[in-house]
Amino acid sequence: MPRLLLPDFMAGPADAPIFDARAPLEYAQGHIPGAVSFPIFSDEERARIGTTYKRVSQDKAVLLGLDFFGPKMSQLVREAQQLAPGKEVRLHCWRGGMRSGAVQWLLELAGFRVHLLDKGYKDYRRWALAELARPRPLLALGGLTGSGKTDVLHVLNQYHHEPTIDLEGLAHHKGSAFGAIGLPPQPTTEQFENELAWQLHQQAQAPRLWLEDESRTIGTVALPGALYEHLRQAPLIVLDIPRPVRTRKLADEYGRHAPELLRQAIERIQKKLGGLMTKEALAAIDAGDMEKMVDIALGYYDKTYRHGLDDRAGKVPLVRVPSDTCDPTVNAELVLAAANQLSAASAAPTAHGS
Repeated sequence: MPRLLLPDFMAGPADAPIFDARAPLEYAQGHIPGAVSFPIFSDEERARIGTTYKRVSQDKAVLLGLDFFGPKMSQLVREAQQLAPGKEVRLHCWRGGMRSGAVQWLLELAGFRVHLLDKGYKDYRRWALAELARPRPLLALGGLTGSGKTDVLHVLNQYHHEPTIDLEGLAHHKGSAFGAIGLPPQPTTEQFENELAWQLHQQAQAPRLWLEDESRTIGTVALPGALYEHLRQAPLIVLDIPRPVRTRKLADEYGRHAPELLRQAIERIQKKLGGLMTKEALAAIDAGDMEKMVDIALGYYDKTYRHGLDDRAGKVPLVRVPSDTCDPTVNAELVLAAANQLSAASAAPTAHGS
C-alpha cells in the first residue's frame, strides 16, 4: 500500500476528495480542511474496540473491529461512489493504521484509486502547529468596534490583491458579546487552528500579510500563542472613525436580529457595563432604540480597546488613519496608502547609513 507524505497528499489530485476514516467525534474535534467524514466505526464502536484492546487483547479488539466493519462494507462503497464519482480518493485515519488500511483495501477492491496519507491526521496536526508558530511579515489592521475592519480586509484582498486572512470569518465570530449573532456555530479551537494553518501556508511567500488586530480569544476560539505574539508585535494601522458613525453602522447591522439575542448579549457584559447602563441598554432594546443600545455598549468596548492601544504605543509602529465613513472601499484606500508609507519609511536608509 503506497503512502504519501503530507505535502504530496495535500497537493492533490484536486478532484479526489479527502476521506477521514476516524470516528465522528474525532472528526468534529478537528480535521484536515476540506476533508469529508467517512467513519469506519461509530463513536460507540470505537470506544468498545479501545476498551477491548486495553482490557483483553489486541487480537480480540481486531476481531471485534471486523465484526463491526463487515456488515458496513457495501454501504461504505455506495457512499464512496456518491462522494467520489471519479473513483479516486485521498484517505487517512489518525496515524495511518488499520482503519485507513481497511478502507483502502475495500475501496481498491471496488475499483477506486486510493491515495493514503502516511502517518495520518496526526502528521497534519504536527505540521499545522509548526506552521502556526512560524514568524511572518504581518500587518495588523486595528480600530474601535464598529469600524468595519473585516469589510476593509475583504476589499483589500478582492480589489487590491493584498494577502489577507479573515480570523473572525474562520472563527465564525465577530469578537464582541454580540459576535455570534447571525453566524454558524463556532469551530473547536483545534479546527480553527487547522484552517488557519492551511491559509497561512497558502500565503507563505507573501511579502506582507494583513490580519485584523484581535484579542487572544475570538468568542470561544483561542488564537495560537505564537501567532498572537507575532500579531501583537506587528506594525499596526488603526482606523479612526467617529463613534456616531460606528453607532449607526452597528445599529443597522444588529437591529435586524431578534431582540432576545441582543438582550442576551448585553447581559453577558452586564458586569462591565454596571447595573444602570445595563438597565438602560435593555430598556433601549425593548423600545427599539438600537442606536442607544449600541452607544451604551460602545462605551465599554471603546474604553477597553483604547487601553490596549495605550499599552502598545511606542512598542510597535502605529499609524492612525482618520476617516468619517465606514465605507470599506474608501477606508481600504486609506489604510493601503498608510501601509505603503510605513513600508517606504522602514525601508529608507537613515542619513547616517546613506
